[in-house]
Amino acid sequence: MKEELRKLAGPAAFVFLLAGCWSSDTPGDAAAGGETAEGAAGQVTLTGAGATFPYPIYSRWFSLYSESNPVRVNYQSIGSGGGIRQMIEGTVDFGATDAPLTDEDLASIPGTLSIPTVLGAVVVTYNLPELTTPLQLDGETTAAIFLGEIANWQDPRIAALNPGVTLPEQDIIPVHRSDGSGTTYVFTDYLTAVSPVFTSRVGRGNAVSWPTGLGARGNEGVTGQVRQTPGSVGYVEQVYARQNDLPMASIRNAAGEFVAPGIEATTAAAVGIEARIPENNDFRLSIVNAGGPGAYPIASWTYLLISPHMEDCARATALLELVEWALMEGEGDAVALGYAPLTMEIRVRAMNALKVVTCGPENRPVIDPAETFGGIEWPSRSFGALFPKDAGGQSG
Repeated sequence: MKEELRKLAGPAAFVFLLAGCWSSDTPGDAAAGGETAEGAAGQVTLTGAGATFPYPIYSRWFSLYSESNPVRVNYQSIGSGGGIRQMIEGTVDFGATDAPLTDEDLASIPGTLSIPTVLGAVVVTYNLPELTTPLQLDGETTAAIFLGEIANWQDPRIAALNPGVTLPEQDIIPVHRSDGSGTTYVFTDYLTAVSPVFTSRVGRGNAVSWPTGLGARGNEGVTGQVRQTPGSVGYVEQVYARQNDLPMASIRNAAGEFVAPGIEATTAAAVGIEARIPENNDFRLSIVNAGGPGAYPIASWTYLLISPHMEDCARATALLELVEWALMEGEGDAVALGYAPLTMEIRVRAMNALKVVTCGPENRPVIDPAETFGGIEWPSRSFGALFPKDAGGQSG
C-alpha cells in the first residue's frame, strides 16, 4: 500500500466525506428513504454508527476500501452509547463501541458479536502552556481531580508527583463527556480500578454523573474544550490529542512506572490477553491497569457490533469482507494513526467468531465454516458473483 495513502486527509479529521457520498441523514432516515444495499453498478451501501474513539481509523479504512471495492460506508461518529442504541433499534448495519456490551444490552440484541479491531489509549490531556515537560499523574490523583477534590494545579498531591516542576497557581477545570461514551467507560473503568472513592461516588459506565467540570460531546468536543480553556484537563482518545498538538500526561501504572501513551505502551497493556479470551471468542474483556512493565494503564480495544443474522446477503457479505480486509490488511494504517494493532491470533479468532453470521431467509452462512485465516486467502467470493449482469444486479 502506498505510503502517501497512509496520511490522514486533514489534521483534525472530524468531518469525513467518503468518496463524496456522505449523507447528512441518520441511518434510519436513509433506510426510510428507500436506499437499498445495491446502488449504481452493484454498489453496496453500509450504514454504521457509534464510537468516536476509533473514528479516525474507521474513516481511513472505509475511504481506502471504497477506492478498490464497490462499497460505500456511511459511518456516524455519535458515541458508543448511540451506536449501541441504533443497533438495538435496528437502524444500522453495524455499530461501534469501546464499552463492552452488557448482559442487558445483549438481552435486547441477542447474539450480537463484539469484534475487536484495534487497541487504543485514553489519555489525560491538559491546557497548561507553562509546563515544558509532560505532567505526571497517578490513578488516585486523577480520580481526585475529576471528583473535584483537587481544585488547583499547585495542590501538594500533584506537586509530589512532579518534583522540580513549577506548577501554575491556577484553578483546575475538568472537562468530561456529556454523551454516552465508550471513552468515558474506559476512563471510568480505570478510575474504579484504582480509586475506591471514585467507585463509590461515581462508578463505571458509558454515562456517569460527574460531580464537577464542563461537559462536551464526543472526543472532538472534549478536545476543543480543552484547547480553548486555560487550566482545563480532559480525557480523550490518544489520536485526538496528537492531531491537535495537545500534551498528554504520563500515568503511573500498576508496576509503579510513569508511562507515556504510545503504541508500544498500549500493546504492552494487552500482553497475555489471548489466554483470557474464552473458547467462545467473547472479547468483552478489560485491559485497564495492566500490571506488566511498560504498560500504559488506560488502554482498551474497540469493537464493531455485528448482528448474527442479516436479511440482505449482499450487505452481509460486503460487511464481513470489509471487516476481514480491515483486520488482515488495515493494521498498518492503524499504526500510522497511533493505534496499536491486534495480534494475529486475535485477528484470526475474530474472523472465526464471525462464522456464526447468517443471511437471507434460508439462514445461509456468510463465511464458509471451513474457511481458515491468517495466510489463507479470504474472501473466496467476489462482488462479480454477487451481482451477475444477467440478474440485473439482484442478489439472494
